[in-house]
Amino acid sequence: MIKNNSYNQGIAILSMVVLCCFMSCHHDVKPRAQAVEDRAAMPLLLADTVTTLISDSGITRYRIKTARWEMYDKAQPAYWEFPEGIYLERFAQDLSIEASLEADYAYYNEDEQLWELDHNVKMMNLEGEHFQTEQLFWNQKTERVWSDSAITIIREASIIHGVGFESNQTMTKYTILNPTGTIPIKDE
Repeated sequence: MIKNNSYNQGIAILSMVVLCCFMSCHHDVKPRAQAVEDRAAMPLLLADTVTTLISDSGITRYRIKTARWEMYDKAQPAYWEFPEGIYLERFAQDLSIEASLEADYAYYNEDEQLWELDHNVKMMNLEGEHFQTEQLFWNQKTERVWSDSAITIIREASIIHGVGFESNQTMTKYTILNPTGTIPIKDE
């Protein structure tokens, strides 16, 4: 009787071991990633929730924030895209914000060094003037900023509306192509 009981226990243990082996040998077939056929369509960098600081001679000068940053280095032309918007701050020596820029969408053409900012574009220049437009272009090579869209400029003593403008890249010397609104003129 003892032998039979040991035999039954041995069979039970062997059955458990075999069952465990079958369960552990189960292979999950995972799908393989497809080969990239068009490298130009694949970003070199894809980053979410980015905040980066840029310094000059050890002094923090700029902060860039974006929810998504994509860099396409093999595309023709190579470009960066900020599909969820971009926010940029320029700092003074004391780290106070002296200028800012924000847009709901941004695109940068690396070859031409040309920025296109779209939808709810808002800027503040070094003189504290605020600019609002729907589209803005900035050519870093020529240091020129322009738009054909409607623009509103909020100054200390006036609000200027217009359609289309051209400016230097610091937005301190600008021309509104079709201005409207009240523009105060100082007597000298």
